[in-house]
Amino acid sequence: MQDLKAKKAEIRRKILAQRDAIPDDDRYQKSKAIRDRLFHFANFIEARIVLFYASFGSEVATGEMIRNALQINKIVALPFIDQKEKKIVPYKIDNFERDVQPGYRGILEPIPQRCKIMPVEHINLAIIPGIAFDERGGRLGHGTGFYDRFIPVLDVTTRKVALAFESQIVRQIPMEPHDRFIDIIITEDRIIYKI
Repeated sequence: MQDLKAKKAEIRRKILAQRDAIPDDDRYQKSKAIRDRLFHFANFIEARIVLFYASFGSEVATGEMIRNALQINKIVALPFIDQKEKKIVPYKIDNFERDVQPGYRGILEPIPQRCKIMPVEHINLAIIPGIAFDERGGRLGHGTGFYDRFIPVLDVTTRKVALAFESQIVRQIPMEPHDRFIDIIITEDRIIYKI
């Protein structure tokens, strides 16, 4: 088990360093290409309610995606990290500027006093963040377990989609019993369906 944890830590370190090294202009262009793939993706087009995450640091930029989704009348939810209960609570937002504030680790979260809780079973498509992914749907997050606990709560029909730069795709993610898979990965170059 320790060997597995060490392998995961090494992948995290390597992929984060690579992702952090992407120049801002390239990150913007790649994020735009990912957004275009997402917005032309059948599951996204059909989804009425989409859970996004607010990007942080060198992640695929989601701010413009969230604004665009609201403009085309998608119902958008964002995760609120309940630190006391150690869980994710999705909240519906109507405006990405007014309805969010820095929360857990400085990441933008819904303001609970302004927003309503979105029942998890209503979410049609959930965009799940991560540091690295493999073509089997393996996902490596930051190691806090929030999404590993949240994914099983989602309805089985809810599509779990990751947005990632091509450099975040690795040969194999070492998976532990508590780790959760995602269904689809969208990169700037392709859409990967879990095999």
